[in-house]
Amino acid sequence: MRCPFCAHEDSQVKDSRPTDDGAAIRRRRQCEGCGARFTTFERIQLRDLTVVKSGERREPFDRDKLMRSITVATRKRPVTPTQLERLASGIQRQLETQGDSEIPSQRIGEMVMEGLKGLDPVAYIRFASVYKDFREARDFEEFAGNVGEMGKG
Repeated sequence: MRCPFCAHEDSQVKDSRPTDDGAAIRRRRQCEGCGARFTTFERIQLRDLTVVKSGERREPFDRDKLMRSITVATRKRPVTPTQLERLASGIQRQLETQGDSEIPSQRIGEMVMEGLKGLDPVAYIRFASVYKDFREARDFEEFAGNVGEMGKG
C-alpha cells in the first residue's frame, strides 16, 4: 500500500479489526519509508458496478461519492457514523446482488431517499431537495407536507 504522505510503496500492517457494521476490515498501517501511520479499509466487492447517468454517460460506482452525499444530507443531524456506514453498505450490497452491473443513477438516488426516510426526516428532505432539483420554496413546502403526512395514520 502506497504511503499517502511520502508515496513510499511499502507499508506494514500494525493492527486489523472489523468495522462496527462488520462490512469492512480496518487496518492501521505504518510506512516503511517515513514511519507515518495511516488507516485503510478493505471491503468486499461482489462485482464491478457502472452508474448510468443522465444522457447515457457512464462512470464506475464510487462508494465514497455515495457516502459523501449521505454525509452532506445528515450534517448536524442526530445520525451516527455507524448508521451512515450501514446505509451506504446496505445500498452497495443491494446494488451488487441485484444482478445488473449497470445501475441508473435514479435508482441509487431512490435507494438513498428510502434509507434516509427511515433515519432522519430533515436529512431526507435535504437529499430530496438536491435529487429532485427543488427550485422554489413552494417545492419544499409541497414535499415537506407530504413527508409530514407520512407520519400520520
